[in-house]
Amino acid sequence: MTNTLSQALVRNFLGNSPVWYKQAIIGFLILNPIILFTMGPVVTGWLLIFEFIFTLALALKCYPLQPGGLLAIEAIVIGLASPETVSHEVEANLEVILLLMFMVAGIYFMQSLLLWIFTKILLGVRSKMMLSLLFSLSAAVLSAFLDALTVTAVLISVGVGFYAVYHKVASGKAYHHPDHDHADDDEVHKNHHTDLEDFRAFLRSLLMHGAVGTALGGVCTLVGEPQNLLIAEKAGWDFIEFFVLMAPITMPVLVAGLITCALLEKFKIFGYGCLMPENVRNVLIDFAGEQDAKRTTRDKAKLVIQAVVAIFLVVALALHLAAVGLIGLTIIILLTAFNGIVEEHQIGKAFEEALPFTALLVVFFSIVSVIHEQHLFQPIIQAVLDMEPSSQPGVFFIANGVLSAISDNVFVATVYINEVSAALNAGTITREHFDALAIAINTGTNIPSVATPNGQAAFLFLLTSALAPLIRLSYGKMVLMALPYTIVMSIVAYTALVMNLQI
Repeated sequence: MTNTLSQALVRNFLGNSPVWYKQAIIGFLILNPIILFTMGPVVTGWLLIFEFIFTLALALKCYPLQPGGLLAIEAIVIGLASPETVSHEVEANLEVILLLMFMVAGIYFMQSLLLWIFTKILLGVRSKMMLSLLFSLSAAVLSAFLDALTVTAVLISVGVGFYAVYHKVASGKAYHHPDHDHADDDEVHKNHHTDLEDFRAFLRSLLMHGAVGTALGGVCTLVGEPQNLLIAEKAGWDFIEFFVLMAPITMPVLVAGLITCALLEKFKIFGYGCLMPENVRNVLIDFAGEQDAKRTTRDKAKLVIQAVVAIFLVVALALHLAAVGLIGLTIIILLTAFNGIVEEHQIGKAFEEALPFTALLVVFFSIVSVIHEQHLFQPIIQAVLDMEPSSQPGVFFIANGVLSAISDNVFVATVYINEVSAALNAGTITREHFDALAIAINTGTNIPSVATPNGQAAFLFLLTSALAPLIRLSYGKMVLMALPYTIVMSIVAYTALVMNLQI
């Protein structure tokens, strides 16, 4: 009995994840206290960061909340961070948490409108290159005035909608069509599998173009990313001043990003360039026609309500009428009230996508707390500040980019801008020097951080969404597909930074 129970406990640990993965997590949990005792908290802190990245990299094997959460709990238990510091990090990022809880759920109730709009776009634009540029540029423009996570939620919603249409409707037709006899079943299955794989590759490329687009637009304006606002507050810049100061770097990067998008599609490299299979296009055309034909007056009224609320959403976010999460809650109330969704279980479905990621983000803040309490980035920051002033903007850009790629760009920006602001207040650096470093911090935390899902919350959200396993978008695949963008955008940004910022 005892032996049977112990076997069941072992099997239950991390569910159906591979045995080697379970052994790795157990090994991490045993290793960390030993390293802490023998080599100290700094080495253990860095080890913990890479262990957490390991859980993110294998998100398709096991959702990172459980193994990452175990690592975070252990970090607090062995004294690498305190519950108070974690609470402080959560409080500092409360707007992001509210955004995930409410805005993503609000987008859920717009699915029918988004699917209708993007179906028209997808079927109307035959050129894959033009379609990719449209996705990237649209995401960039929206992210410049809205929020990258909100835009990513729209992209995920659209991707899930398209995948569901083809996989459910088309596969049903293929396997049960009266014109197919049993002799053709193998061929039908083979063709369907090929189309499905090509469609997955097609959706992966569009979503990655869109995700990178959120970074291209997010760096340009004061409201594009959370750290932009923080940097602007420390520097005393308004919306226009922020845009003008960043433009010599952000505009060349935007152009380079769009050119990269076009070249990736033209040469079909790094997982890009796959076209929509003709069978899939036909299924989507049939679906769109069927939906239009059976759309009732009530359905049309729902689309009108969603369109009106979508306009309100854009205006409210652009004018910052309230915190993004509170605007999201308003969207939920308006869409459910005027579309007749009044049962609790119907509303609850909208929160299924975002809440696991919200919990994961709090775990992530626990890891950030370890970085904060153990001052893991402090030696790097101090080393950069000790360099020659003329070389500091470029080095700040590189240091911010590397640290953002392995941790969190908002946290890195917060640490760096606080240190630079303290140096300005102490009279160590001039105002001109401060402005140059602030620009380097903003571009450094926004652009090279596209290298990994760790650096951009929008990328991490996409990786851990319900869509990622459907289209086979793994951590490694994401890093590979982001690589050409990372290289080109980082080189262009660094060059523009060095050329335009003279101290």
